[in-house]
Amino acid sequence: MASVTVEEAFAYCEARVKSHYENFPVGGWIPQDKRPYVHALYAYARAADDFADESIYEGMRQEKLDEWERRLHAAYEGDAQDPIFIALEATVRRLAIPKELLLDLLSAFRQDTVKQRYETWDELLDYCRRSADPVGRLVLLVFGYEDPSLAPLSDAVCTALQLANHWQDVAVDLAKDRVYVPRELLDRFSVKQWDLNAGRVTAEFRALMEELLRRTRALFAEGRPLCDRVGRDLRFELRLTWLGGSGILDAIEAVDFDIFRRRPHYSLLGKARLAWRAWRWKPAGSRRE
Repeated sequence: MASVTVEEAFAYCEARVKSHYENFPVGGWIPQDKRPYVHALYAYARAADDFADESIYEGMRQEKLDEWERRLHAAYEGDAQDPIFIALEATVRRLAIPKELLLDLLSAFRQDTVKQRYETWDELLDYCRRSADPVGRLVLLVFGYEDPSLAPLSDAVCTALQLANHWQDVAVDLAKDRVYVPRELLDRFSVKQWDLNAGRVTAEFRALMEELLRRTRALFAEGRPLCDRVGRDLRFELRLTWLGGSGILDAIEAVDFDIFRRRPHYSLLGKARLAWRAWRWKPAGSRRE
């Protein structure tokens, strides 16, 4: 691999992730000069996420993630040994990316291999802090935003996005024997594991979902100012992401919380409407979306 150039390494990353942007709140609108860095970061995260989730890695997940961490440390020491980490080494040097952000992602992926239930809301938020929040901070660094006051806003949006995805995918996660709804809230609303397994949309389940959506909306509202404080290079994409994520909560309500049989998603027309709303966005204080 020593003969692989940085340009070839970036091209390799692009080929690996060209059609996969679900973990990054930026996609087709990335400026050309920033795409190699996004590709490198995404290739690193996508591979590690696959180690944690894909069935072909069963029985070797921890070993693969440990090796990935060793390669990360080597890249930060200037000793990258394969295309993804050659591109990543160039990226972290160019953008001064703290290693802790990339280690946090690995920590969350490791957690997914051993933890299927969450006891408290704070425990779930800590998982989101490591699985989602680093992504937003990485995007800000790629686009050159270093104002520390933006980081908490980004964290709120990214955590809200992660939570919205969890509530949208309750049934999908159940099939993997994962429940992200904290046990303390399941108990408070008298929703049992067998209710989830049976896909029972009871009055208690609806009350539980209303509480989950309320808390998630509060995080979206907390982070909303970020969409107005970045420049034109990132503003539209963040507004589109914010609208899309918060809109999933509306979609869950629209199906009367029956996410077991009608997983909320956006049609092509729905995506077009989101883009239109993002173009028409008015900053908070003038008129809320």
